[in-house]
Amino acid sequence: MAIRTEYCGSVTESYIDQTITVVGWVHRRRDHGGVIFLDMRDRDGLLQVVIDPDTPEAFATADNARSEFILKITGRVRKRYEGTQNPNMKSGQIELLAKEIETLATSETPPFPLNDDFSNVSEELRLKYRFLDIRRPEMLDRLRFRSKVTSLIRNYLDKHGFLDVETPILTRATPEGARDYLVPSRVSNGEFYALPQSPQLFKQLLMVGGIDRYYQIAKCFRDEDLRADRQPEFTQIDIETSFLDDNDIMDLMEGMTVKLFDELLGVKFDKFQRMPYSEAIRDYASDKPDLRIPLKLVDVADIMQNVEFKVFSAPATDPKGRVVALRIPKGGEITRRQIDDYTKFVGIYGAKGLAYIKVNDVSNINNGVDKESGLQSPIIKNMTDDVLVELIRRTGAENGDIIFFGADKAKIVNDAMGALRVKIGHDLNLLTSEWAPLWVVDFPMFEETDDGKWTSVHHPFTRPKGTVEEMKNSPETALSIAYDMVLNGTEIGGGSLRINTLDMQKAVFEALGISEAEAEEKFSFLLNALKYGAPPHGGLAFGLDRLVMLMTGASSIRDVIAFPKTKTAECPLTEAPAGVDNKQLRELGIRVREKEKAE
Repeated sequence: MAIRTEYCGSVTESYIDQTITVVGWVHRRRDHGGVIFLDMRDRDGLLQVVIDPDTPEAFATADNARSEFILKITGRVRKRYEGTQNPNMKSGQIELLAKEIETLATSETPPFPLNDDFSNVSEELRLKYRFLDIRRPEMLDRLRFRSKVTSLIRNYLDKHGFLDVETPILTRATPEGARDYLVPSRVSNGEFYALPQSPQLFKQLLMVGGIDRYYQIAKCFRDEDLRADRQPEFTQIDIETSFLDDNDIMDLMEGMTVKLFDELLGVKFDKFQRMPYSEAIRDYASDKPDLRIPLKLVDVADIMQNVEFKVFSAPATDPKGRVVALRIPKGGEITRRQIDDYTKFVGIYGAKGLAYIKVNDVSNINNGVDKESGLQSPIIKNMTDDVLVELIRRTGAENGDIIFFGADKAKIVNDAMGALRVKIGHDLNLLTSEWAPLWVVDFPMFEETDDGKWTSVHHPFTRPKGTVEEMKNSPETALSIAYDMVLNGTEIGGGSLRINTLDMQKAVFEALGISEAEAEEKFSFLLNALKYGAPPHGGLAFGLDRLVMLMTGASSIRDVIAFPKTKTAECPLTEAPAGVDNKQLRELGIRVREKEKAE
C-alpha cells in the first residue's frame, strides 16, 4: 500500500471533505492560539496543515517536529477561513486538518534556510549541501522544467523518425579544440582513453551505417577554462540526419525550438531570421548577436585613414585592423564616470582605450560654423570638418547622441565593441523584445591563428561550399555549410553539413596542415568509412544546459544542473577531484610527480 495518497502541492478545493494522506518535509512551523500550523513541502509544492489539541497524539508529534523533519500526515481537507487564504499557493484556498501524524525522519538544523529567506547564501555552501539545495522550490522547478524540455525533445524527434542511439564514453583523443579528459588504461599501460568532447565522429559513422536519423541526450567533456555558461561535463542534444540539406535541417530544428517555447513558455516565434556571418560581424561585431538590442556598429576605417591621430589612422590602414563607430541614441546623458567605467570594461577585451564624441548640435557641424560647440570630445581637434561631417552622416547621429569608437586589430575591436554594445543595451534598457532567435549562416571554413596557421571555425569535418579544387586553391576564402542557432546573444545550437567524400576530407586536412600520416593515425576509422558509400549528411547539437538556463531565466548553467562543478571544476559535495591510493596508480602504471613547493 502506498505511503501517501496525494502530493502536497496537488491538493486543491476539489479535495474538500476528503480524507487524504500526504508526506513531506516541514517547510515552516507556526504556533498560533494553541494551534500548530505546519507548511508541508514536497516536490509538487506546499500544503498548510492544522493540528489542534483535540488530537493529542498528533499534536505532540507536531510539537516535536522541526524544520526539514519528514512527516506522514493523514487528515481531512477543509476550506480555509475567510481572510486566511493564500493566493500565492496552489493549495492556498484549503488546508489539511490533521488526525494522525507519524515522523518518518528527523533532521539536523540545515546549514542554510530552505524557505523564502535565502539571501546571502554562498554558492559554495549550496553546492556542498546540494542535496538540500535541490529541495528549494526554485531548484525543484528548474529541474522539473529541464525534464519537460528533454521529454518534449524526445517526443518531437521520435515522431520525425529519429532513433535514440548511444555512443561510447571511452574513446580516443582527437584534436577538437579543447583539452581532453584522459582515462588511463589498466590493461594497456601508458595508453589512455579520452572522454568525448562530443559524439561527432561516431554520429557520422552511424550515418555511414545507415541509421539515417539519430539523436542522443549525450554527456560531453571538455577540460577548458570555465565561465557562467560552461561546465567540464555538460549535456548535448546531439542530432544527425542523412539525405537532408542545410535548409531542411534548420527547418526541422527550428520547428522543435518553436514547439518547445510554445508549449513550455507560451511564447510564439515567427520565422527565424537567417543572417550571414559577415553581416553579423559587420553590424554587431559578434557571430552570436543579440538582436533585442537596436544598436549597430558602422565601419569608418575609410574616413579615418588620413586623420592626424594614429590611434585611428594606423588600424584604418592595416589590412588586419578595424575602426568602427557605435552610435548610442540619447547617449549624451552618459556621464564621464560611466565613460570611464566603459573604458575599463573594453580593456578586459584588450582595447587600449575608448574614444567618444558627444553630439550637442548637428547643425553647427553641417554648416561648418563651430565644430567645438556642436561636438564635445578631446579627439575632435585631430579631425577635419569634412571627417566630422561624414562621421555624423554615416552614423546617423542626432543631437543628444554619443558615438563610441573602437580602433585596433579586428579581433580586439570585435570582442570589445561587441561586448560594449550588449552592455550599454542592458544598462540603458534598450531591449526591444524578450526573445530574439536567429540563424547565423555562411561561416568561414577557417580562421587564422596568431602563428599564421589555419584552424577550423567549427571542426575539420564541416563541408565547405564549392569544389575540392577550390578548397585546395583558395582555402582562405572558403565558406562552410554551417549554421548556428542564436537566442538573445547566446549560441544554443550549432551544426553543419559534413564532408562525405574522401578527397574533400583530405583537402580540408591539407588546408589545416594535418599531414597524411597524422590524419591516418588519428582518423583512420573515419577515412576508412568514407570509402564505403558515406551518404550526404549533416546535423546539429544543442547545449541543453544553456537552453534551459535561458528558458528559466537562471543566471548560470550551474543552477539548472543537479550536481554541477564550480568554476575551478571541483565538486564541493564529493570533494572531487581527489587523490587515489598508490595501489591503483601502480596498476595503471602511473607515477604522480610531487607538487613543487612555493618559494
